[in-house]
Amino acid sequence: MDFQRDDHRGSRINWFHEEDCKLSDFVDALTEGPRTSLSYSSSSSAGIPRYDCGGLGGVLSSEKTRRKLLAEWASILDDGAGVFVLKGAYSDTKAVDEATAVFEAIIAAERKAGSKGDHFAEAGANDRIWNAQEKLLLASPEVFADYFSNPWLPAAAEAWLGPFFQVTSQVNVVRPGGAAQQPHRDYHLGFQTAEVAASFPAHVHRMSPFLTLQGAVAHSDMPVESGPTKLLPFSQRYAAGYVAWRKADFREYFEKHFVQLPLSKGDAVFFNPALFHAAGTNRTSDVQRMANLLQISSAYGRAMELVDRTRMSQTLYPVLRSRLLAGEITEREALSVIASCAEGYPFPTNLDRDPPVNGLAPESQSQIMRRALSEDWAPLRFAKALEQHAHRRNNTEPAQLIDY
Repeated sequence: MDFQRDDHRGSRINWFHEEDCKLSDFVDALTEGPRTSLSYSSSSSAGIPRYDCGGLGGVLSSEKTRRKLLAEWASILDDGAGVFVLKGAYSDTKAVDEATAVFEAIIAAERKAGSKGDHFAEAGANDRIWNAQEKLLLASPEVFADYFSNPWLPAAAEAWLGPFFQVTSQVNVVRPGGAAQQPHRDYHLGFQTAEVAASFPAHVHRMSPFLTLQGAVAHSDMPVESGPTKLLPFSQRYAAGYVAWRKADFREYFEKHFVQLPLSKGDAVFFNPALFHAAGTNRTSDVQRMANLLQISSAYGRAMELVDRTRMSQTLYPVLRSRLLAGEITEREALSVIASCAEGYPFPTNLDRDPPVNGLAPESQSQIMRRALSEDWAPLRFAKALEQHAHRRNNTEPAQLIDY
């Protein structure tokens, strides 16, 4: 079965299944060669384009040429290598150094509270700052303003997502000896189990990468031996990759063919979230490899209305519990009602309070409700569980007046 994203021959594939994924189809998608004509890149390595930001300032500042540059980046992310590097995105690394100092202070303070959960590496293997975006701003708004006044970051985001995007970030530090991650795809579908990913129709698999852009700013020099991100160029082309990336033969192929590019402090890299990738092993004795991992989201991944699903679920639960106990409703019917009431997706959340400790994602409101019904919780117990869940997800603390 051919899963290449542009293959329209034969019958339509409506669902992807892990057991149907063939390594030969995956390799075919990777080896088709570039489909993108590049006008602005200064060089490339293993098919991954590099851009010299120092020589492209005029291109970015002109609306006419800016559109052409952004179109080139979008083509790379879609059908090209799936990743590009911006050399010297921060020509003056003062803002990077100042942000690094703030991040190191945050890490030192948070380390006292214990290790953080991670998605694709053992908890405690790295230093991780969840919600680094907000923490940096609250710790030093001046540094935040300097750091994000950089024009290259929003340009890359706009190339893939269009305007009105939303930026979040997590800082990751891999210490000397820190082990590599497992190869994977990223948020959204990459944060689901293979079974859950397979429950989404094939067209959603093709759509998912267009909702997010992954990026990273190098906060230290990253020679290859320090373990910069391992990348498999063109792997985003394989549409079934969200159910395939856990398969042993796919992972073995990744480990034999990945590419690592050395980065300098102030460089930035952006890639399609469907690209197979993984943080590398830090084999140095003295390099504290730090990157600010940018996760930039499309404006269109949001509902039109704000709905208080916690209150709705608390009100609904006694009714469903009573009907299930009386045999007046089937389990499937109950699940249908839950799907129209409770929040079925665990993100966004406060990953400090609600980390993915036992999997790729925290428990959703819908999963709590289903578990409560299965275990026949009393309504008060369910209500308290929802309140605790809401607190874990909530990213706000009691309001404090700021004296300007």
